[in-house]
Amino acid sequence: MASAILNDELLCSICLSIFKDPVMLRCGHNFCRVCIDHVLDTQDESGVYSCPECREEFQERPALMRNINLHNVAERFLVTQQEQEEITGICCTYCVDSPVPAVRSCLLCEASLCEKHLRAHSKSPEHVLSDPSTSLEKRKCSVHKKILEYYCTEDAACICVSCSLIGKHKGHTMESLDKASAKKKKKLRNVLQKLTTKREETEKRVQSLEERRRKAQEKAAGEAERVTALCTDIRRRVDDLEKKVLSEISRQEKEASLSLSALIHQLETKKDELSRKMRHNEELCNMTDPLTVLQEPDTGDLCDPEEEGGDEDTGGHDKQLHDGDDLDVAVISHTLHTLCEVISGIRSKTNVDGPANILLDVNTAANNLLISDDLKTATRTREEQKHPETAERFQSSQVMSKSGFTSGRYYWDVEISRSRDWSVGMCYPSIERRGDRSLIGNNKSWCLRRNNNQYFVIYNRKVIHLPDKISSGKIRICLDYEAGQLSFYELCDPIRHLHTFTAAPPPLPLSEPLHAALFVYNGSIKILGGSSSRKNPS
Repeated sequence: MASAILNDELLCSICLSIFKDPVMLRCGHNFCRVCIDHVLDTQDESGVYSCPECREEFQERPALMRNINLHNVAERFLVTQQEQEEITGICCTYCVDSPVPAVRSCLLCEASLCEKHLRAHSKSPEHVLSDPSTSLEKRKCSVHKKILEYYCTEDAACICVSCSLIGKHKGHTMESLDKASAKKKKKLRNVLQKLTTKREETEKRVQSLEERRRKAQEKAAGEAERVTALCTDIRRRVDDLEKKVLSEISRQEKEASLSLSALIHQLETKKDELSRKMRHNEELCNMTDPLTVLQEPDTGDLCDPEEEGGDEDTGGHDKQLHDGDDLDVAVISHTLHTLCEVISGIRSKTNVDGPANILLDVNTAANNLLISDDLKTATRTREEQKHPETAERFQSSQVMSKSGFTSGRYYWDVEISRSRDWSVGMCYPSIERRGDRSLIGNNKSWCLRRNNNQYFVIYNRKVIHLPDKISSGKIRICLDYEAGQLSFYELCDPIRHLHTFTAAPPPLPLSEPLHAALFVYNGSIKILGGSSSRKNPS
Protein backbone atom coordinates (compact mmCIF):
# COMPACT_ATOMS: atom_id res chain seq x y z
CA MET A 1 0.00 0.00 0.00
CA ALA A 2 2.77 2.43 1.02
CA SER A 3 4.63 1.66 -2.19
CA ALA A 4 1.49 2.34 -4.25
CA ILE A 5 0.93 5.69 -2.50
CA LEU A 6 4.58 6.67 -3.04
CA ASN A 7 4.31 5.65 -6.67
CA ASP A 8 1.28 7.95 -7.14
CA GLU A 9 3.09 10.88 -5.55
CA LEU A 10 6.02 10.42 -7.92
CA LEU A 11 3.93 10.56 -11.10
CA CYS A 12 4.05 13.60 -13.42
CA SER A 13 0.46 14.71 -14.04
CA ILE A 14 1.27 15.44 -17.70
CA CYS A 15 2.96 12.22 -18.88
CA LEU A 16 1.69 10.03 -15.97
CA SER A 17 5.17 8.54 -15.54
CA ILE A 18 7.76 8.69 -12.77
CA PHE A 19 9.36 12.17 -12.69
CA LYS A 20 12.35 12.70 -14.95
CA ASP A 21 14.37 15.82 -14.05
CA PRO A 22 11.48 17.30 -12.03
CA VAL A 23 11.06 21.10 -11.88
CA MET A 24 8.71 23.18 -9.76
CA LEU A 25 6.51 26.18 -10.60
CA ARG A 26 5.90 29.05 -8.17
CA CYS A 27 2.56 27.49 -7.22
CA GLY A 28 4.43 24.44 -5.83
CA HIS A 29 3.43 21.81 -8.40
CA ASN A 30 6.09 19.62 -10.00
CA PHE A 31 6.43 18.31 -13.55
CA CYS A 32 9.03 16.70 -15.78
CA ARG A 33 11.12 19.47 -17.33
CA VAL A 34 10.44 18.27 -20.88
CA CYS A 35 6.69 18.00 -20.21
CA ILE A 36 6.22 21.48 -18.72
CA ASP A 37 8.52 23.06 -21.34
CA HIS A 38 6.29 21.62 -24.06
CA VAL A 39 3.17 22.98 -22.34
CA LEU A 40 4.70 26.45 -21.90
CA ASP A 41 5.90 26.49 -25.52
CA THR A 42 2.32 25.81 -26.58
CA GLN A 43 1.08 28.61 -24.30
CA ASP A 44 3.62 31.01 -25.85
CA GLU A 45 1.28 31.44 -28.83
CA SER A 46 -1.55 32.80 -26.66
CA GLY A 47 0.68 34.67 -24.23
CA VAL A 48 -1.24 33.25 -21.24
CA TYR A 49 0.76 30.95 -18.94
CA SER A 50 -0.89 28.71 -16.36
CA CYS A 51 -0.12 25.66 -14.22
CA PRO A 52 -1.56 22.46 -15.77
CA GLU A 53 -2.35 21.21 -12.25
CA CYS A 54 -4.06 24.12 -10.43
CA ARG A 55 -4.56 26.49 -13.40
CA GLU A 56 -2.87 29.38 -11.59
CA GLU A 57 -1.98 31.98 -14.22
CA PHE A 58 1.32 33.85 -14.59
CA GLN A 59 1.82 37.18 -16.32
CA GLU A 60 5.04 36.00 -17.95
CA ARG A 61 6.64 32.63 -18.71
CA PRO A 62 7.38 31.15 -15.26
CA ALA A 63 10.90 30.23 -14.26
CA LEU A 64 11.47 26.51 -13.70
CA MET A 65 13.19 25.63 -10.42
CA ARG A 66 14.82 22.18 -10.27
CA ASN A 67 13.49 20.05 -7.38
CA ILE A 68 16.66 18.19 -6.35
CA ASN A 69 15.06 16.33 -3.42
CA LEU A 70 12.21 15.04 -5.55
CA HIS A 71 14.70 14.10 -8.27
CA ASN A 72 16.72 12.00 -5.80
CA VAL A 73 13.60 10.32 -4.36
CA ALA A 74 12.35 9.44 -7.85
CA GLU A 75 15.72 7.97 -8.84
CA ARG A 76 15.94 5.87 -5.69
CA PHE A 77 12.37 4.67 -6.11
CA LEU A 78 13.12 3.56 -9.67
CA VAL A 79 16.27 1.73 -8.56
CA THR A 80 14.40 -0.01 -5.72
CA GLN A 81 11.56 -0.90 -8.04
CA GLN A 82 13.97 -2.41 -10.56
CA GLU A 83 15.71 -4.41 -7.81
CA GLN A 84 12.38 -5.74 -6.57
CA GLU A 85 11.39 -6.71 -10.08
CA GLU A 86 14.68 -8.55 -10.50
CA ILE A 87 14.23 -10.35 -7.18
CA THR A 88 10.64 -11.34 -7.77
CA GLY A 89 11.62 -12.50 -11.23
CA ILE A 90 13.86 -15.27 -9.79
CA CYS A 91 12.02 -18.32 -8.52
CA CYS A 92 13.08 -21.19 -6.31
CA THR A 93 14.80 -23.95 -8.26
CA TYR A 94 13.17 -26.70 -6.21
CA CYS A 95 9.56 -25.41 -6.19
CA VAL A 96 8.51 -27.08 -9.42
CA ASP A 97 4.74 -27.24 -8.93
CA SER A 98 4.19 -23.51 -8.38
CA PRO A 99 6.73 -20.64 -8.74
CA VAL A 100 7.91 -19.30 -5.39
CA PRO A 101 10.20 -16.21 -5.22
CA ALA A 102 13.77 -17.07 -4.24
CA VAL A 103 15.40 -15.27 -1.31
CA ARG A 104 18.96 -16.60 -1.72
CA SER A 105 21.11 -18.42 -4.28
CA CYS A 106 23.76 -21.09 -3.55
CA LEU A 107 26.87 -20.61 -5.67
CA LEU A 108 28.07 -24.20 -5.10
CA CYS A 109 24.75 -25.81 -5.97
CA GLU A 110 24.02 -23.21 -8.64
CA ALA A 111 20.45 -23.12 -7.34
CA SER A 112 18.07 -20.45 -6.05
CA LEU A 113 16.22 -21.13 -2.79
CA CYS A 114 12.96 -19.97 -1.27
CA GLU A 115 12.52 -19.56 2.52
CA LYS A 116 11.43 -23.23 2.93
CA HIS A 117 14.30 -24.79 0.97
CA LEU A 118 16.84 -22.38 2.46
CA ARG A 119 16.11 -23.75 5.96
CA ALA A 120 16.83 -27.31 4.72
CA HIS A 121 19.93 -26.28 2.76
CA SER A 122 23.45 -27.30 3.88
CA LYS A 123 25.17 -24.78 6.18
CA SER A 124 28.69 -25.92 5.35
CA PRO A 125 31.18 -23.16 4.33
CA GLU A 126 31.61 -24.36 0.76
CA HIS A 127 27.94 -23.64 0.13
CA VAL A 128 28.28 -19.89 -0.40
CA LEU A 129 24.98 -18.00 -0.37
CA SER A 130 24.30 -14.76 -2.23
CA ASP A 131 21.38 -12.58 -3.29
CA PRO A 132 19.06 -14.24 -5.79
CA SER A 133 20.65 -14.31 -9.22
CA THR A 134 20.10 -15.97 -12.57
CA SER A 135 23.76 -15.64 -13.56
CA LEU A 136 25.32 -18.01 -11.04
CA GLU A 137 27.74 -19.31 -13.66
CA LYS A 138 29.37 -15.88 -13.75
CA ARG A 139 30.25 -16.20 -10.05
CA LYS A 140 32.48 -19.20 -10.76
CA CYS A 141 35.94 -19.36 -12.27
CA SER A 142 35.71 -20.10 -15.99
CA VAL A 143 38.93 -22.23 -15.75
CA HIS A 144 38.59 -24.21 -12.51
CA LYS A 145 34.79 -24.02 -12.13
CA LYS A 146 35.22 -22.97 -8.52
CA ILE A 147 33.64 -20.08 -6.64
CA LEU A 148 35.32 -16.69 -7.09
CA GLU A 149 36.58 -15.79 -3.63
CA TYR A 150 39.54 -13.43 -4.14
CA TYR A 151 40.54 -10.35 -6.09
CA CYS A 152 43.91 -10.11 -7.85
CA THR A 153 44.99 -6.48 -7.50
CA GLU A 154 47.72 -6.81 -10.15
CA ASP A 155 45.42 -8.12 -12.89
CA ALA A 156 42.25 -6.47 -11.54
CA ALA A 157 40.36 -9.78 -11.77
CA CYS A 158 38.19 -11.93 -9.51
CA ILE A 159 39.77 -15.39 -9.02
CA CYS A 160 39.20 -18.68 -7.25
CA VAL A 161 41.50 -20.50 -4.78
CA SER A 162 43.07 -22.63 -7.55
CA CYS A 163 43.94 -19.50 -9.55
CA SER A 164 45.89 -18.15 -6.58
CA LEU A 165 47.70 -21.46 -5.91
CA ILE A 166 48.40 -23.04 -9.27
CA GLY A 167 46.98 -20.69 -11.88
CA LYS A 168 48.40 -17.70 -13.72
CA HIS A 169 47.72 -15.45 -10.70
CA LYS A 170 50.10 -17.44 -8.46
CA GLY A 171 52.29 -15.12 -6.39
CA HIS A 172 50.15 -12.05 -7.10
CA THR A 173 48.77 -9.82 -4.38
CA MET A 174 45.32 -10.98 -3.35
CA GLU A 175 42.47 -9.37 -1.45
CA SER A 176 39.17 -10.68 -0.27
CA LEU A 177 36.21 -9.72 -2.42
CA ASP A 178 34.69 -7.70 0.45
CA LYS A 179 37.88 -5.70 0.99
CA ALA A 180 38.42 -5.10 -2.73
CA SER A 181 34.77 -4.18 -3.12
CA ALA A 182 35.02 -1.71 -0.22
CA LYS A 183 38.02 -0.02 -1.83
CA LYS A 184 36.28 0.24 -5.19
CA LYS A 185 33.15 1.61 -3.54
CA LYS A 186 35.28 4.27 -1.87
CA LYS A 187 36.70 5.29 -5.24
CA LEU A 188 33.24 5.21 -6.76
CA ARG A 189 31.93 7.44 -3.96
CA ASN A 190 34.71 9.96 -4.69
CA VAL A 191 33.86 9.83 -8.37
CA LEU A 192 30.18 10.11 -7.50
CA GLN A 193 30.89 13.19 -5.39
CA LYS A 194 32.79 14.81 -8.26
CA LEU A 195 30.05 13.87 -10.72
CA THR A 196 27.43 15.27 -8.34
CA THR A 197 29.36 18.53 -8.07
CA LYS A 198 29.73 18.73 -11.84
CA ARG A 199 26.06 17.93 -12.33
CA GLU A 200 25.09 20.70 -9.91
CA GLU A 201 27.41 23.11 -11.70
CA THR A 202 25.93 22.02 -15.02
CA GLU A 203 22.43 22.47 -13.62
CA LYS A 204 23.27 25.98 -12.49
CA ARG A 205 24.67 26.69 -15.94
CA VAL A 206 21.50 25.31 -17.51
CA GLN A 207 19.37 27.53 -15.28
CA SER A 208 21.54 30.52 -16.16
CA LEU A 209 21.24 29.78 -19.87
CA GLU A 210 17.50 29.26 -19.53
CA GLU A 211 17.25 32.65 -17.86
CA ARG A 212 19.28 34.19 -20.66
CA ARG A 213 17.09 32.43 -23.21
CA ARG A 214 13.98 33.77 -21.49
CA LYS A 215 15.41 37.29 -21.47
CA ALA A 216 16.44 36.92 -25.12
CA GLN A 217 12.92 35.80 -25.99
CA GLU A 218 11.44 38.72 -24.07
CA LYS A 219 13.84 41.15 -25.72
CA ALA A 220 13.12 39.67 -29.16
CA ALA A 221 9.37 39.94 -28.55
CA GLY A 222 9.76 43.55 -27.42
CA GLU A 223 11.92 44.41 -30.42
CA ALA A 224 9.48 42.68 -32.78
CA GLU A 225 6.60 44.65 -31.27
CA ARG A 226 8.57 47.89 -31.52
CA VAL A 227 9.57 47.25 -35.15
CA THR A 228 6.00 46.27 -36.07
CA ALA A 229 4.64 49.46 -34.52
CA LEU A 230 7.36 51.53 -36.20
CA CYS A 231 6.73 49.99 -39.63
CA THR A 232 2.96 50.40 -39.19
CA ASP A 233 3.48 54.08 -38.38
CA ILE A 234 5.84 54.48 -41.35
CA ARG A 235 3.33 52.86 -43.71
CA ARG A 236 0.54 55.06 -42.34
CA ARG A 237 2.57 58.24 -42.73
CA VAL A 238 3.79 57.30 -46.20
CA ASP A 239 0.21 56.40 -47.22
CA ASP A 240 -1.00 59.76 -45.88
CA LEU A 241 1.80 61.50 -47.77
CA GLU A 242 0.94 59.61 -50.96
CA LYS A 243 -2.72 60.60 -50.64
CA LYS A 244 -1.75 64.22 -50.03
CA VAL A 245 0.59 64.36 -53.04
CA LEU A 246 -1.85 62.57 -55.33
CA SER A 247 -4.62 64.92 -54.18
CA GLU A 248 -2.45 67.95 -55.01
CA ILE A 249 -1.62 66.49 -58.43
CA SER A 250 -5.32 65.82 -59.06
CA ARG A 251 -6.27 69.37 -58.02
CA GLN A 252 -3.65 70.91 -60.30
CA GLU A 253 -4.69 68.61 -63.14
CA LYS A 254 -8.33 69.70 -62.80
CA GLU A 255 -7.40 73.40 -62.76
CA ALA A 256 -5.16 72.97 -65.80
CA SER A 257 -7.83 70.94 -67.58
CA LEU A 258 -10.51 73.61 -67.01
CA SER A 259 -8.19 76.38 -68.22
CA LEU A 260 -7.14 74.41 -71.28
CA SER A 261 -10.76 73.50 -72.08
CA ALA A 262 -11.73 77.20 -72.12
CA LEU A 263 -8.82 78.05 -74.44
CA ILE A 264 -9.65 75.12 -76.69
CA HIS A 265 -13.28 76.33 -76.92
CA GLN A 266 -12.16 79.87 -77.88
CA LEU A 267 -9.78 78.53 -80.51
CA GLU A 268 -12.42 76.16 -81.92
CA THR A 269 -14.82 79.14 -82.31
CA LYS A 270 -12.13 81.18 -84.04
CA LYS A 271 -11.30 78.22 -86.28
CA ASP A 272 -14.97 77.97 -87.35
CA GLU A 273 -15.04 81.71 -88.13
CA LEU A 274 -11.86 81.42 -90.19
CA SER A 275 -13.32 78.45 -92.07
CA ARG A 276 -16.44 80.48 -92.87
CA LYS A 277 -14.34 83.36 -94.24
CA MET A 278 -12.22 80.93 -96.23
CA ARG A 279 -15.30 79.47 -97.93
CA HIS A 280 -16.64 82.95 -98.74
CA ASN A 281 -13.34 84.03 -100.28
CA GLU A 282 -13.14 80.77 -102.24
CA GLU A 283 -16.61 81.47 -103.65
CA LEU A 284 -15.55 85.00 -104.73
CA CYS A 285 -12.42 83.58 -106.33
CA ASN A 286 -14.50 81.11 -108.32
CA MET A 287 -17.00 83.71 -109.61
CA THR A 288 -16.82 84.63 -113.34
CA ASP A 289 -18.85 87.81 -113.04
CA PRO A 290 -16.39 90.65 -112.32
CA LEU A 291 -19.15 92.98 -111.25
CA THR A 292 -20.25 90.70 -108.42
CA VAL A 293 -16.64 90.26 -107.22
CA LEU A 294 -16.03 93.99 -107.18
CA GLN A 295 -19.28 94.81 -105.42
CA GLU A 296 -18.30 92.58 -102.43
CA PRO A 297 -16.72 94.50 -99.48
CA ASP A 298 -12.95 94.64 -99.66
CA THR A 299 -11.39 92.24 -97.06
CA GLY A 300 -7.93 93.79 -97.32
CA ASP A 301 -5.19 91.33 -96.29
CA LEU A 302 -7.71 88.70 -95.29
CA CYS A 303 -7.97 90.13 -91.76
CA ASP A 304 -9.40 93.46 -90.69
CA PRO A 305 -7.75 95.58 -87.97
CA GLU A 306 -9.98 94.04 -85.38
CA GLU A 307 -8.88 90.61 -86.50
CA GLU A 308 -5.28 91.77 -86.42
CA GLY A 309 -5.88 92.63 -82.82
CA GLY A 310 -7.25 89.12 -82.59
CA ASP A 311 -3.87 87.84 -83.71
CA GLU A 312 -2.51 89.48 -80.65
CA ASP A 313 -5.22 87.72 -78.72
CA THR A 314 -4.19 84.50 -80.37
CA GLY A 315 -0.66 85.14 -79.29
CA GLY A 316 -2.02 85.77 -75.82
CA HIS A 317 -3.93 82.53 -76.00
CA ASP A 318 -0.80 80.73 -77.04
CA LYS A 319 1.01 82.25 -74.09
CA GLN A 320 -1.78 81.21 -71.76
CA LEU A 321 -1.75 77.78 -73.32
CA HIS A 322 1.97 77.48 -72.65
CA ASP A 323 1.67 78.73 -69.09
CA GLY A 324 -1.29 76.53 -68.22
CA ASP A 325 0.23 73.42 -69.71
CA ASP A 326 2.58 72.59 -66.82
CA LEU A 327 1.82 71.36 -63.27
CA ASP A 328 3.29 73.23 -60.33
CA VAL A 329 6.04 70.68 -59.66
CA ALA A 330 7.58 72.88 -56.99
CA VAL A 331 4.49 72.53 -54.79
CA ILE A 332 4.46 68.76 -55.35
CA SER A 333 8.15 68.48 -54.51
CA HIS A 334 7.71 70.60 -51.39
CA THR A 335 4.97 68.23 -50.23
CA LEU A 336 7.21 65.23 -50.90
CA HIS A 337 9.96 66.81 -48.81
CA THR A 338 7.93 65.98 -45.72
CA LEU A 339 9.20 62.43 -46.32
CA CYS A 340 12.42 63.67 -44.71
CA GLU A 341 10.45 64.22 -41.52
CA VAL A 342 9.30 60.60 -41.67
CA ILE A 343 12.89 59.43 -42.07
CA SER A 344 13.99 61.63 -39.17
CA GLY A 345 11.23 60.11 -37.07
CA ILE A 346 12.46 56.62 -37.95
CA ARG A 347 15.99 57.50 -36.86
CA SER A 348 14.81 58.92 -33.53
CA LYS A 349 12.58 55.90 -32.83
CA THR A 350 15.35 53.41 -33.60
CA ASN A 351 17.56 55.28 -31.14
CA VAL A 352 20.52 55.29 -33.52
CA ASP A 353 22.49 58.51 -33.55
CA GLY A 354 23.61 57.70 -37.07
CA PRO A 355 26.87 57.15 -38.92
CA ALA A 356 29.90 58.35 -37.03
CA ASN A 357 32.32 60.73 -38.75
CA ILE A 358 35.55 58.91 -37.93
CA LEU A 359 38.80 60.85 -38.46
CA LEU A 360 42.17 59.18 -38.04
CA ASP A 361 44.70 60.67 -35.64
CA VAL A 362 48.02 61.18 -37.43
CA ASN A 363 49.74 61.58 -34.06
CA THR A 364 48.98 57.91 -33.29
CA ALA A 365 49.82 56.49 -36.74
CA ALA A 366 52.85 54.21 -37.03
CA ASN A 367 55.64 55.55 -39.21
CA ASN A 368 54.94 52.91 -41.86
CA LEU A 369 51.37 54.17 -42.36
CA LEU A 370 50.43 56.99 -44.73
CA ILE A 371 47.31 58.86 -43.63
CA SER A 372 45.33 60.61 -46.39
CA ASP A 373 44.65 64.37 -46.32
CA ASP A 374 40.99 63.82 -45.46
CA LEU A 375 42.05 61.61 -42.51
CA LYS A 376 39.94 58.75 -43.85
CA THR A 377 42.45 56.29 -45.35
CA ALA A 378 45.42 54.45 -43.85
CA THR A 379 47.87 52.90 -46.35
CA ARG A 380 50.86 50.70 -45.56
CA THR A 381 53.98 52.18 -47.16
CA ARG A 382 57.61 51.13 -47.45
CA GLU A 383 58.79 54.69 -46.94
CA GLU A 384 59.07 55.84 -43.34
CA GLN A 385 56.92 58.91 -42.69
CA LYS A 386 59.48 60.29 -40.23
CA HIS A 387 56.90 61.44 -37.73
CA PRO A 388 58.33 62.43 -34.35
CA GLU A 389 58.49 59.58 -31.86
CA THR A 390 55.96 60.24 -29.11
CA ALA A 391 54.37 58.17 -26.37
CA GLU A 392 51.03 58.09 -28.18
CA ARG A 393 52.39 56.79 -31.51
CA PHE A 394 52.01 53.08 -32.34
CA GLN A 395 55.13 51.15 -33.25
CA SER A 396 53.17 48.51 -35.16
CA SER A 397 51.16 49.26 -38.34
CA GLN A 398 48.24 50.77 -36.43
CA VAL A 399 46.32 54.02 -36.05
CA MET A 400 43.34 55.11 -33.96
CA SER A 401 40.71 57.82 -34.35
CA LYS A 402 41.06 61.35 -33.05
CA SER A 403 37.92 61.28 -30.90
CA GLY A 404 36.16 58.56 -28.95
CA PHE A 405 32.63 57.69 -27.88
CA THR A 406 31.34 57.82 -24.32
CA SER A 407 27.62 57.28 -25.00
CA GLY A 408 25.06 56.64 -27.71
CA ARG A 409 24.69 54.22 -30.60
CA TYR A 410 26.81 54.71 -33.71
CA TYR A 411 28.16 52.79 -36.67
CA TRP A 412 31.02 53.31 -39.09
CA ASP A 413 32.01 51.50 -42.27
CA VAL A 414 35.39 50.58 -43.74
CA GLU A 415 36.54 49.32 -47.12
CA ILE A 416 39.65 47.12 -47.35
CA SER A 417 41.76 47.31 -50.52
CA ARG A 418 44.61 45.01 -51.58
CA SER A 419 45.21 43.82 -48.02
CA ARG A 420 45.60 40.17 -47.03
CA ASP A 421 46.27 40.86 -43.34
CA TRP A 422 44.26 43.50 -41.47
CA SER A 423 42.29 44.25 -38.34
CA VAL A 424 39.46 46.70 -37.67
CA GLY A 425 37.86 47.42 -34.33
CA MET A 426 37.80 49.74 -31.34
CA CYS A 427 40.11 50.37 -28.41
CA TYR A 428 40.52 52.30 -25.18
CA PRO A 429 42.88 55.31 -25.35
CA SER A 430 44.96 53.64 -22.62
CA ILE A 431 45.96 50.85 -25.03
CA GLU A 432 49.68 50.07 -25.14
CA ARG A 433 51.52 51.59 -28.08
CA ARG A 434 54.66 49.43 -28.18
CA GLY A 435 55.48 45.74 -28.27
CA ASP A 436 53.46 42.66 -29.23
CA ARG A 437 50.81 43.45 -26.62
CA SER A 438 49.94 46.70 -28.42
CA LEU A 439 48.17 44.92 -31.32
CA ILE A 440 44.41 45.48 -31.27
CA GLY A 441 42.69 42.45 -29.86
CA ASN A 442 44.52 42.78 -26.53
CA ASN A 443 42.87 43.36 -23.15
CA LYS A 444 41.95 46.95 -24.08
CA SER A 445 40.63 46.46 -27.59
CA TRP A 446 38.28 44.37 -29.70
CA CYS A 447 38.79 43.58 -33.38
CA LEU A 448 37.83 41.62 -36.48
CA ARG A 449 40.97 40.15 -38.07
CA ARG A 450 41.95 38.57 -41.36
CA ASN A 451 45.14 36.52 -41.60
CA ASN A 452 46.09 33.77 -44.09
CA ASN A 453 42.62 34.00 -45.64
CA GLN A 454 41.00 33.15 -42.31
CA TYR A 455 38.81 35.41 -40.20
CA PHE A 456 38.68 35.83 -36.41
CA VAL A 457 37.30 38.09 -33.71
CA ILE A 458 39.73 38.75 -30.88
CA TYR A 459 39.58 40.21 -27.39
CA ASN A 460 42.24 39.83 -24.70
CA ARG A 461 44.11 37.56 -27.15
CA LYS A 462 41.24 35.08 -27.05
CA VAL A 463 40.56 34.10 -30.65
CA ILE A 464 37.17 33.02 -32.01
CA HIS A 465 37.27 31.62 -35.56
CA LEU A 466 34.52 32.73 -37.93
CA PRO A 467 33.18 29.91 -40.12
CA ASP A 468 32.55 31.96 -43.26
CA LYS A 469 34.79 34.14 -45.42
CA ILE A 470 34.20 37.85 -46.08
CA SER A 471 34.01 38.46 -49.82
CA SER A 472 32.71 42.04 -50.09
CA GLY A 473 35.70 43.79 -48.50
CA LYS A 474 33.37 46.17 -46.66
CA ILE A 475 32.79 45.97 -42.91
CA ARG A 476 30.38 47.81 -40.61
CA ILE A 477 31.23 48.29 -36.92
CA CYS A 478 28.28 49.12 -34.63
CA LEU A 479 28.65 50.44 -31.08
CA ASP A 480 25.94 50.60 -28.42
CA TYR A 481 27.87 52.19 -25.57
CA GLU A 482 25.15 52.03 -22.88
CA ALA A 483 24.33 48.38 -23.66
CA GLY A 484 28.05 47.53 -23.81
CA GLN A 485 27.79 45.91 -27.25
CA LEU A 486 30.21 46.04 -30.17
CA SER A 487 29.09 44.27 -33.36
CA PHE A 488 30.70 43.51 -36.71
CA TYR A 489 28.78 43.09 -39.99
CA GLU A 490 29.71 42.35 -43.59
CA LEU A 491 28.20 44.93 -45.95
CA CYS A 492 26.75 42.56 -48.52
CA ASP A 493 23.19 42.06 -49.78
CA PRO A 494 21.64 41.34 -47.39
CA ILE A 495 23.91 42.65 -44.63
CA ARG A 496 25.41 39.74 -42.64
CA HIS A 497 26.10 39.67 -38.89
CA LEU A 498 29.55 38.34 -38.03
CA HIS A 499 29.96 38.67 -34.25
CA THR A 500 28.92 40.72 -31.22
CA PHE A 501 30.95 41.37 -28.10
CA THR A 502 28.52 42.01 -25.25
CA ALA A 503 28.45 43.13 -21.62
CA ALA A 504 27.11 39.83 -20.27
CA PRO A 505 29.35 37.92 -19.92
CA PRO A 506 32.51 40.15 -19.91
CA PRO A 507 34.61 41.76 -21.55
CA LEU A 508 32.23 44.74 -21.49
CA PRO A 509 30.74 47.00 -19.94
CA LEU A 510 32.90 49.87 -21.03
CA SER A 511 35.06 51.89 -18.67
CA GLU A 512 36.71 54.43 -21.03
CA PRO A 513 35.91 56.25 -24.27
CA LEU A 514 36.10 53.97 -27.29
CA HIS A 515 38.19 54.95 -30.33
CA ALA A 516 38.15 53.37 -33.76
CA ALA A 517 41.35 51.43 -34.50
CA LEU A 518 42.94 49.99 -37.68
CA PHE A 519 45.82 47.58 -38.31
CA VAL A 520 47.12 47.52 -41.91
CA TYR A 521 49.79 44.95 -42.75
CA ASN A 522 49.57 45.72 -46.49
CA GLY A 523 47.25 47.56 -48.86
CA SER A 524 44.93 50.17 -47.36
CA ILE A 525 41.79 50.63 -45.27
CA LYS A 526 39.39 53.47 -46.02
CA ILE A 527 36.73 54.83 -43.69
CA LEU A 528 33.55 55.41 -45.67
CA GLY A 529 31.23 58.41 -45.21
CA GLY A 530 31.77 61.82 -43.63
CA SER A 531 34.29 64.42 -44.74
CA SER A 532 36.84 66.76 -43.26
CA SER A 533 40.30 68.10 -43.89
CA ARG A 534 43.57 67.84 -42.08
CA LYS A 535 43.47 71.58 -41.35
CA ASN A 536 40.14 71.33 -39.58
CA PRO A 537 39.60 67.70 -38.58
CA SER A 538 36.87 68.43 -36.08
